Amino acid sequence: MDDRYSADVLSPGWRDAGRIIIPTQEAVRDLVVEEIATGFCGAVIRVEKKIVTLEDRHGKLRLFPLGSGFLIDGRPVTLIAPTMAAALGRVRTASGSTAVPNAPARVARASRIFVEGRHDAELVEKVWGADLRLEGVVVEYIEGVDNLDAILREFRPSSARRVGVLVDHLVPGSKESRIAEAVARGPFAANVLVVGHPFVDVWQSVKPARVGLNVWPEVPRSIEWKHGICDALGWPHEEQADIARAWQRILGRVRTFADLEPQLLGRVEHLIDFVTAE
Repeated sequence: MDDRYSADVLSPGWRDAGRIIIPTQEAVRDLVVEEIATGFCGAVIRVEKKIVTLEDRHGKLRLFPLGSGFLIDGRPVTLIAPTMAAALGRVRTASGSTAVPNAPARVARASRIFVEGRHDAELVEKVWGADLRLEGVVVEYIEGVDNLDAILREFRPSSARRVGVLVDHLVPGSKESRIAEAVARGPFAANVLVVGHPFVDVWQSVKPARVGLNVWPEVPRSIEWKHGICDALGWPHEEQADIARAWQRILGRVRTFADLEPQLLGRVEHLIDFVTAE
């Protein structure tokens, strides 16, 4: 039989009896939280002077004071400033590789990675730039692959001058696939690797959720693809400057490899391994 009078109410811990303990969580970059009062949900972008900046999936930024009033996966937490180690995360680059702090850029290798256009080059630089500088790999855009054979003949790849080529829309039966097959039969086949992703344009390699979509819209063949995408998103697209701004808007939503589709990630990693093989 329980003796309900036997417990000492002044024993250690009596004040905490029945109290719900809300755990603390360091506000590390990319942590997704919800602010209870407003319902705003976003990823941590930065923490400055006890203020955390969150970015939602539409790119909208909001500032909130650190402390209680946040949810992670529906459970309350108290956000606190990250320690130095946490602020640095796991010391990873945007590609997920282990970072080498303060490492000087390596002198450029003779080997190169070719991509089709400026947007491809900018996306590769944003995610893999730190890795490429450490390895001394230069990325060049070649304005499409129609003249790839001529470009390779001028570059003259060798075992000391390897070339990796990233191609858009590399699917069976496409023009790009025929070009890749010709390179594989050509005189530089041993020192050239052509890989590609299935997307019509590199824009599609960014996960659609990063621009507030569930899937990228289907664009009729009669409409230029980038114009069709901008139209579907309600963005201006009458001039080339509009297209350039649209791309910068999309690129700005990319923070790490996690914002890209696996079909691109594997291809770029393959190219880097190929051109850095000793």
